[in-house]
Amino acid sequence: MNEGTLYIVATPIGHLADLSERAVEVLSKVDVIAAEDTRVTRKLLQHMGADTSMLSLHEHNEQQRIHSLLARLQAGESVALVSDAGTPLISDPGYPLVKAVRQAGIKLVPVPGPCALISALSVSGLPTDKFIFEGFLPGKAAGRRAKFEELLHEHRTLIFYESPHRILACLEDLASVMGDHREVVIARELTKTFETIHSGSVAEMREWVEQDQNQQRGEIVLLIAGAPVPEESNPDLERILGLLMEELPLKQAAALTAQICAAKRNDVYQRALAIKELKAK
Repeated sequence: MNEGTLYIVATPIGHLADLSERAVEVLSKVDVIAAEDTRVTRKLLQHMGADTSMLSLHEHNEQQRIHSLLARLQAGESVALVSDAGTPLISDPGYPLVKAVRQAGIKLVPVPGPCALISALSVSGLPTDKFIFEGFLPGKAAGRRAKFEELLHEHRTLIFYESPHRILACLEDLASVMGDHREVVIARELTKTFETIHSGSVAEMREWVEQDQNQQRGEIVLLIAGAPVPEESNPDLERILGLLMEELPLKQAAALTAQICAAKRNDVYQRALAIKELKAK
Protein backbone atom coordinates (compact mmCIF):
# COMPACT_ATOMS: atom_id res chain seq x y z
CA MET A 1 0.00 0.00 0.00
CA ASN A 2 1.26 3.48 -0.83
CA GLU A 3 2.05 5.75 2.07
CA GLY A 4 -0.09 8.81 2.55
CA THR A 5 0.77 12.50 2.48
CA LEU A 6 0.87 15.17 5.17
CA TYR A 7 -0.28 18.55 3.82
CA ILE A 8 0.76 21.69 5.71
CA VAL A 9 -2.10 24.04 4.89
CA ALA A 10 -2.11 27.79 5.50
CA THR A 11 -5.51 29.23 6.43
CA PRO A 12 -6.78 32.85 6.59
CA ILE A 13 -5.53 35.13 9.36
CA GLY A 14 -8.82 37.02 9.20
CA HIS A 15 -10.44 37.48 5.80
CA LEU A 16 -11.93 34.16 4.68
CA ALA A 17 -11.56 35.12 1.02
CA ASP A 18 -7.81 34.64 1.46
CA LEU A 19 -8.29 30.87 1.57
CA SER A 20 -6.77 29.56 -1.67
CA GLU A 21 -8.58 27.26 -4.11
CA ARG A 22 -5.88 24.69 -3.56
CA ALA A 23 -6.36 24.82 0.22
CA VAL A 24 -10.11 24.31 -0.24
CA GLU A 25 -9.46 21.30 -2.46
CA VAL A 26 -6.99 19.71 -0.03
CA LEU A 27 -9.09 20.32 3.07
CA SER A 28 -12.13 18.88 1.32
CA LYS A 29 -10.42 15.70 0.11
CA VAL A 30 -8.02 14.57 2.86
CA ASP A 31 -9.00 11.73 5.15
CA VAL A 32 -8.54 13.80 8.29
CA ILE A 33 -7.58 17.31 9.38
CA ALA A 34 -5.30 17.75 12.39
CA ALA A 35 -6.49 21.09 13.76
CA GLU A 36 -5.12 23.26 16.56
CA ASP A 37 -8.71 23.95 17.69
CA THR A 38 -11.41 21.91 15.97
CA ARG A 39 -14.05 24.53 16.85
CA VAL A 40 -12.17 27.19 14.88
CA THR A 41 -11.52 24.91 11.93
CA ARG A 42 -15.14 23.72 11.90
CA LYS A 43 -16.23 27.29 11.13
CA LEU A 44 -13.79 27.35 8.21
CA LEU A 45 -15.12 24.04 6.90
CA GLN A 46 -18.69 25.32 7.19
CA HIS A 47 -17.68 28.35 5.13
CA MET A 48 -16.26 25.94 2.52
CA GLY A 49 -19.27 23.65 2.65
CA ALA A 50 -17.11 20.68 3.69
CA ASP A 51 -17.49 18.13 6.48
CA THR A 52 -14.02 16.55 6.58
CA SER A 53 -13.21 14.49 9.68
CA MET A 54 -11.06 16.30 12.27
CA LEU A 55 -8.98 15.62 15.32
CA SER A 56 -7.25 18.08 17.63
CA LEU A 57 -3.51 18.63 17.62
CA HIS A 58 -2.21 21.31 19.96
CA GLU A 59 0.71 21.96 22.28
CA HIS A 60 -0.76 19.80 25.06
CA ASN A 61 -1.42 16.62 23.05
CA GLU A 62 0.94 16.79 20.07
CA GLN A 63 3.41 14.21 21.35
CA GLN A 64 0.58 11.77 22.03
CA ARG A 65 -0.94 12.26 18.56
CA ILE A 66 2.26 11.68 16.57
CA HIS A 67 2.24 7.87 16.74
CA SER A 68 -1.38 7.49 15.61
CA LEU A 69 -0.98 10.03 12.82
CA LEU A 70 2.17 8.30 11.58
CA ALA A 71 0.28 5.01 11.55
CA ARG A 72 -2.54 6.54 9.50
CA LEU A 73 -0.08 8.07 7.04
CA GLN A 74 1.83 4.80 6.69
CA ALA A 75 -1.48 3.08 6.01
CA GLY A 76 -2.01 5.36 3.01
CA GLU A 77 -4.28 8.03 4.47
CA SER A 78 -3.87 11.73 3.70
CA VAL A 79 -3.71 14.24 6.55
CA ALA A 80 -3.91 18.05 6.53
CA LEU A 81 -2.31 20.03 9.34
CA VAL A 82 -3.84 23.45 10.09
CA SER A 83 -3.50 26.00 12.86
CA ASP A 84 -6.22 28.41 13.95
CA ALA A 85 -4.93 31.05 11.53
CA GLY A 86 -2.03 31.49 9.13
CA THR A 87 0.77 29.09 8.32
CA PRO A 88 1.18 26.10 10.68
CA LEU A 89 4.34 25.84 12.81
CA ILE A 90 4.92 29.63 12.80
CA SER A 91 4.50 30.17 16.55
CA ASP A 92 1.91 27.38 16.36
CA PRO A 93 1.95 23.60 16.93
CA GLY A 94 3.23 21.11 14.36
CA TYR A 95 7.02 21.02 14.45
CA PRO A 96 7.37 17.66 16.29
CA LEU A 97 4.86 16.05 13.92
CA VAL A 98 6.53 17.40 10.77
CA LYS A 99 9.94 16.32 12.03
CA ALA A 100 8.68 12.82 12.79
CA VAL A 101 6.95 12.51 9.40
CA ARG A 102 10.09 13.63 7.56
CA GLN A 103 12.24 11.20 9.53
CA ALA A 104 9.80 8.41 8.63
CA GLY A 105 10.25 9.20 4.94
CA ILE A 106 6.60 10.10 4.43
CA LYS A 107 5.68 12.69 1.82
CA LEU A 108 5.17 16.28 3.01
CA VAL A 109 3.45 18.91 0.86
CA PRO A 110 3.19 22.62 1.72
CA VAL A 111 0.02 24.46 0.70
CA PRO A 112 1.19 28.05 1.11
CA GLY A 113 -0.93 31.02 2.01
CA PRO A 114 -1.42 33.71 4.66
CA CYS A 115 1.23 34.40 7.31
CA ALA A 116 0.85 37.35 9.67
CA LEU A 117 4.54 38.15 10.01
CA ILE A 118 5.14 38.23 6.23
CA SER A 119 1.96 40.24 5.62
CA ALA A 120 3.02 42.79 8.23
CA LEU A 121 6.57 43.02 6.90
CA SER A 122 5.34 43.59 3.34
CA VAL A 123 3.51 46.79 4.32
CA SER A 124 5.80 48.01 7.10
CA GLY A 125 8.08 50.25 5.09
CA LEU A 126 11.04 48.70 6.93
CA PRO A 127 13.85 46.86 5.12
CA THR A 128 12.64 43.47 3.89
CA ASP A 129 15.84 42.03 2.44
CA LYS A 130 17.03 40.82 5.85
CA PHE A 131 14.85 40.24 8.90
CA ILE A 132 14.51 37.97 11.92
CA PHE A 133 11.33 36.62 13.52
CA GLU A 134 11.44 36.08 17.28
CA GLY A 135 7.88 34.85 17.86
CA PHE A 136 6.11 35.97 21.04
CA LEU A 137 7.99 38.20 23.44
CA PRO A 138 8.35 37.06 27.07
CA GLY A 139 5.35 37.83 29.25
CA LYS A 140 7.28 39.56 32.01
CA ALA A 141 9.06 42.91 31.81
CA ALA A 142 12.47 41.54 32.82
CA GLY A 143 12.31 38.92 30.08
CA ARG A 144 11.26 41.44 27.44
CA ARG A 145 14.05 43.84 28.38
CA ALA A 146 16.57 40.99 28.29
CA LYS A 147 15.37 40.06 24.78
CA PHE A 148 15.66 43.67 23.60
CA GLU A 149 19.15 43.91 25.12
CA GLU A 150 20.13 40.77 23.21
CA LEU A 151 18.93 42.34 19.95
CA LEU A 152 20.04 45.93 20.61
CA HIS A 153 22.76 45.91 17.94
CA GLU A 154 20.98 43.62 15.46
CA HIS A 155 20.95 45.32 12.04
CA ARG A 156 18.11 43.29 10.54
CA THR A 157 14.43 44.21 10.87
CA LEU A 158 13.01 42.63 14.04
CA ILE A 159 9.57 41.01 14.03
CA PHE A 160 7.58 39.83 17.06
CA TYR A 161 4.07 38.74 17.95
CA GLU A 162 2.73 40.53 21.01
CA SER A 163 -0.34 40.23 23.20
CA PRO A 164 -2.66 43.27 23.06
CA HIS A 165 -2.84 43.66 26.83
CA ARG A 166 0.98 43.86 26.99
CA ILE A 167 1.69 46.13 24.01
CA LEU A 168 1.95 49.36 26.03
CA ALA A 169 4.28 47.81 28.62
CA CYS A 170 6.25 46.29 25.75
CA LEU A 171 6.81 49.72 24.17
CA GLU A 172 7.90 51.10 27.53
CA ASP A 173 10.44 48.28 27.89
CA LEU A 174 11.59 48.89 24.31
CA ALA A 175 12.17 52.57 25.04
CA SER A 176 14.19 51.74 28.15
CA VAL A 177 16.57 49.56 26.11
CA MET A 178 16.64 50.94 22.56
CA GLY A 179 15.63 54.53 23.24
CA ASP A 180 12.70 56.66 22.11
CA HIS A 181 13.83 57.19 18.53
CA ARG A 182 13.96 53.65 17.06
CA GLU A 183 11.32 53.24 14.34
CA VAL A 184 8.45 50.88 15.15
CA VAL A 185 5.50 49.52 13.19
CA ILE A 186 2.39 48.00 14.77
CA ALA A 187 0.25 45.87 12.45
CA ARG A 188 -2.98 44.97 14.24
CA GLU A 189 -5.90 42.77 13.21
CA LEU A 190 -4.46 42.19 9.74
CA THR A 191 -7.08 41.49 7.01
CA LYS A 192 -9.90 41.99 9.53
CA THR A 193 -12.50 44.75 9.76
CA PHE A 194 -10.48 46.91 12.15
CA GLU A 195 -7.08 46.40 10.54
CA THR A 196 -4.59 49.06 11.64
CA ILE A 197 -1.03 49.58 10.40
CA HIS A 198 0.78 52.47 12.07
CA SER A 199 4.41 53.53 12.32
CA GLY A 200 6.52 56.05 14.16
CA SER A 201 9.25 56.37 16.76
CA VAL A 202 8.98 54.34 19.96
CA ALA A 203 7.91 57.49 21.82
CA GLU A 204 5.26 58.36 19.23
CA MET A 205 3.87 54.83 19.15
CA ARG A 206 3.74 54.61 22.92
CA GLU A 207 1.72 57.84 23.08
CA TRP A 208 -0.58 56.66 20.27
CA VAL A 209 -1.33 53.31 21.91
CA GLU A 210 -1.85 54.98 25.29
CA GLN A 211 -4.37 57.46 23.86
CA ASP A 212 -6.32 54.94 21.75
CA GLN A 213 -7.58 51.99 23.77
CA ASN A 214 -8.63 50.22 20.56
CA GLN A 215 -4.96 49.69 19.77
CA GLN A 216 -4.74 47.48 22.86
CA ARG A 217 -7.10 44.89 21.37
CA GLY A 218 -6.72 42.11 18.81
CA GLU A 219 -3.80 40.29 17.20
CA ILE A 220 -0.60 42.34 16.98
CA VAL A 221 2.58 42.06 14.93
CA LEU A 222 5.33 44.35 16.23
CA LEU A 223 8.14 45.33 13.87
CA ILE A 224 11.24 47.24 14.93
CA ALA A 225 13.82 48.82 12.67
CA GLY A 226 17.24 47.23 12.96
CA ALA A 227 20.18 49.12 14.43
CA PRO A 228 21.87 51.41 11.88
CA VAL A 229 24.77 49.77 10.05
CA PRO A 230 27.92 51.73 10.92
CA GLU A 231 29.35 53.54 7.94
CA GLU A 232 33.05 53.79 7.32
CA SER A 233 34.65 56.53 9.39
CA ASN A 234 34.18 59.92 7.77
CA PRO A 235 36.42 62.50 9.48
CA ASP A 236 34.82 65.42 7.64
CA LEU A 237 31.33 64.34 8.66
CA GLU A 238 32.39 63.88 12.29
CA ARG A 239 34.09 67.30 12.35
CA ILE A 240 31.19 69.13 10.72
CA LEU A 241 28.63 67.37 12.91
CA GLY A 242 30.61 68.21 16.06
CA LEU A 243 30.87 71.89 15.12
CA LEU A 244 27.20 72.21 14.22
CA MET A 245 26.09 70.43 17.40
CA GLU A 246 27.80 73.19 19.40
CA GLU A 247 25.67 75.83 17.69
CA LEU A 248 22.40 74.16 16.72
CA PRO A 249 19.77 71.80 18.16
CA LEU A 250 20.72 68.16 17.63
CA LYS A 251 18.13 67.38 14.92
CA GLN A 252 18.97 70.50 12.95
CA ALA A 253 22.70 69.84 13.21
CA ALA A 254 22.23 66.26 11.99
CA ALA A 255 19.98 67.30 9.09
CA LEU A 256 22.40 70.01 7.92
CA THR A 257 25.41 67.68 8.23
CA ALA A 258 23.63 65.00 6.20
CA GLN A 259 22.92 67.57 3.49
CA ILE A 260 26.48 68.86 3.40
CA CYS A 261 28.07 65.38 3.38
CA ALA A 262 25.45 63.68 1.18
CA ALA A 263 24.82 61.16 3.96
CA LYS A 264 21.65 59.48 5.20
CA ARG A 265 19.87 61.78 7.64
CA ASN A 266 18.85 59.02 10.05
CA ASP A 267 22.39 57.60 10.17
CA VAL A 268 23.82 61.04 10.95
CA TYR A 269 21.14 61.58 13.58
CA GLN A 270 21.99 58.28 15.26
CA ARG A 271 25.67 59.30 15.22
CA ALA A 272 24.75 62.63 16.79
CA LEU A 273 22.87 60.81 19.55
CA ALA A 274 25.92 58.63 20.20
CA ILE A 275 28.18 61.70 20.40
CA LYS A 276 25.77 63.39 22.78
CA GLU A 277 25.68 60.32 25.03
CA LEU A 278 29.49 60.11 25.09
CA LYS A 279 29.76 63.76 26.10
CA ALA A 280 27.20 63.22 28.87
CA LYS A 281 29.30 60.46 30.50
